[in-house]
Formats: sequence, C-alpha cells, structure tokens
Amino acid sequence: MTRSLQAVAYRRPSVLTSAAGGALLGLETSGGSTPSGAVDHPRFFSGFLTSPQVASAGLLAVADVAAARYFQRQLRALLDPVVTGNGDRLRFESFSGCGGVYARLDVLETGLDGDEVGHGTTNVDVNNPLREALSRIGGDDPLHLRVGPEEMAVTTLDGPVVEKKVPLPDRWLRGFAEAQVIAAGFDLRAELPAAEAVRFLRSLSRGGTRGTSVHPRWVVPAGRGLRPTTRAVPGAVCLPEPERLVALQRVLRHATALRVYGPATAVGSAATSSAWEAVLPGMRLTLTLSPDASRGFSGEGGVLNALATDEAAADAELISVLLSWEPRIDVADLATASGLSAERVRAALIRLGTSGRVGYDTAEAAYFHRELPYDAERVERHNPRLRSARDLVAAGAVTVDGTLGTVTAEDGHVHRVRDEGGVLSCSCLWWARYRGGRGPCKHALAVRMVRRGAAVERETVRVDGGVR
Repeated sequence: MTRSLQAVAYRRPSVLTSAAGGALLGLETSGGSTPSGAVDHPRFFSGFLTSPQVASAGLLAVADVAAARYFQRQLRALLDPVVTGNGDRLRFESFSGCGGVYARLDVLETGLDGDEVGHGTTNVDVNNPLREALSRIGGDDPLHLRVGPEEMAVTTLDGPVVEKKVPLPDRWLRGFAEAQVIAAGFDLRAELPAAEAVRFLRSLSRGGTRGTSVHPRWVVPAGRGLRPTTRAVPGAVCLPEPERLVALQRVLRHATALRVYGPATAVGSAATSSAWEAVLPGMRLTLTLSPDASRGFSGEGGVLNALATDEAAADAELISVLLSWEPRIDVADLATASGLSAERVRAALIRLGTSGRVGYDTAEAAYFHRELPYDAERVERHNPRLRSARDLVAAGAVTVDGTLGTVTAEDGHVHRVRDEGGVLSCSCLWWARYRGGRGPCKHALAVRMVRRGAAVERETVRVDGGVR
C-alpha cells in the first residue's frame, strides 16, 4: 500500500483552560486553505458553544473515529480531524485508520454564539490531554471556543511549533472521495425519536455484534423504531459490523433523534453502506459505514466513471472557480452559472471530491465546499482499475459496435461489455462477483472511454463542418 508523509505543524498543542466566566477551548490549526489562499494557521471562530457538553462529546466522537481501526486493530491509527469553516457553521471531519468509517460533526449556526464563522479548511490538533479534559466538561460550564490562534498570534508566527508527521495511505485518501459519492445516493429511510434511538443503539452494544455472522445485518423501519431482518428487502438499511457505531455512544444521552440513511434496496441486495445521524441541540453527528469492516471505502469505485472522461476534468476546473466555501452547493445554480447540464455539474463535483474539495451532507442532501490538502492526480494515478483501463485503450484493445464492446485483455482473453440501458455489464470475473456493486470493471471503463472519445470526435466534426 502506497503511503506518503504529511507534516502537520501547530503553534502549540490544543488545550482546555479555565478562564473568567467559564472554560476556554483553544483548538490549534495547521496550515490550511482559505479564500485568500494558503494560510499557516487560519482562524475560523471565536465565541461560545451554546451546548458545551454536547459539543465536547461530539468532538470526542470525531476524535475517537480518527484514532480507531475497526479492522486490523493492531495497526496504529491517529489522524487529526479536519475542520472547515463554511460561514454559518463549523464542520469537524475524520476517517478511521482502516478507511471504513467516516465521521462528521456539524456545529450549526444555532450551536454557535460569537463572531462570524470564517471560511477555509485545515487540521486541528486533538491530543490525549485535551481528550481527557473534554470528557470532564459539565453541563452548566460555559465554554468559549477558539478555532485558530489568538488574535495577536495571527501576525506573530515566530516561536516553537508542534509538528506531527502523519502517514497518509492512498486508500485513505481515496476513501474520502468515495464516501461522498456513495452518500449522494442515500435517502432518509427512518427517523427514531430519542427514546427509541437510545433503546436501539444500546441493544447493539449488548448484542456482542463483532464477528457473529458472515452475512450482512439489515434493519427495517417498524413503527417508531427499527427491527432486525436477516436479508435485504425494499426499504431496509444495511448495518454492517454494528460495533462501528460505538462513537455515537458519546452523544447518545443528548440526542433528540436518530436518522438513518441508505440507498434503495431490493430483495436479495448485497451489503451496502449506510449513514447514521444523531440529531443534537445545535449540531449533528453523522457516521457513515462502509459495507464491511474489512472493506474500506477506497475500493468502492463510485468515482471511476467521473475520472474516466477528459470532459469531467475540464468541467471540474470550471466548477472549482465558482465554488465559494458554500455550506450548501446548489447544483442548479452551478449549472446556470457554468452553462453546463446538471449531470455534468454532478460529475465535476465527484471529480473535485477526489481531491477533497467537496463533501456531501446527507441531512441537507447537498454538497458542501472544503479544501483538503490532497492531490487529485495522485488519487487517479494510484487507482488500479482506472490505470488498467487507460492502458487497454492505449494498446488498442477495445472495439465498440453499437451496444456491444469487445476488450482483449493482456492475457489474450476476450471480454464482452454490453450496454443495458446505460449500465455496462461485462463477462469478466469482476462483474460476475460484484455485479456493479463496487463500480465498473476495467473493461467497462475502457469501453466507456472509447465511446466518449468517439462521441467527442463526432461532435468536433459536426462543429468544424458547420453543423450545430
């Protein structure tokens, strides 16, 4: 597995200190992106949290996921959360070390009382002493939050720094992209009131869920709650490895509801991802689970079709200019501003997601703008299916005749790719095993590339020939 080291430098450790009229939570920022460009230590907010104990528990939950591995637990995982200021809210995000759980705490406008929230994205230091201090926050303790250096320190950058060298595996980087693509296909499937949410989540923790079955678990709405079922049915939500929801226990007593999101399912559907959102006073905590603890988001293949076309690359460049750190990206507005179709805007947003430039909020069914320090070309370069598909096209191994594509693999085997209502199926073992559940195979990707190239060439001929 390819890894790189990212140096994350803070002016000082984040701390929780006593202050006049309450406590001060100072979250130190690393280098980040802002509307004015790269900043060494951006400052996003200074003010009070309206629900201090709830916010502390939510931050700890995000930090729990950042420090956890739910698969191959013996390996180390400690990645600092990411914070984004979107003008009206703060978003704290993390990914588990195994790449199978994505967590996000949205502290909304009603959860903040103070200065305007800035715009930008950076890492925040969450160290062990801070975690211990946050766990002792009482319900009546006023809590002042500062995200970024003190006002005077903004222009005084001399002095010692706290530097961490964080290993970033490629599968972890790809996971951020895949998680937002998958979540964009979710719908709200159930909403449990507080008492039912507590009962359901506590029943999972008592059930000894880890390793109890090789088959995926499912739940279906039943009255005001959820009941387990042994197989997928319409309206069911997959709950793979339920113990991965343990971080929700941090906020359980503060939750006013639990919302459950997932894709459409049919009888016999394979395991899918799902999202579990604790609704809290002035904020939301969401955990998104991959289809299996041993199956991180990085291999799901949802971004491959968008990465496979040069058109999406050009569209993404245009759309990126129009993004302005919006907390809610309106696809229709972007389509109007760019002159692109809504479909092409969505493909461009997916491509921007591969470099961490957009995320997806299931509660609002909308993308949001953020800027993670990841290289989209690197994500594309290290995606084996995409790389293999490009090699097949370059080798002239693909021919297309109507709805049928023929791909001659490197070993001489011939694979047939059929277009069935816009969905490409293949005769290869990958398709037989996953049936498109983990994105297209390399042969289908290669056929799509050739078709798109032919369509662009035809369009160029018509334009050059004077036919519009």
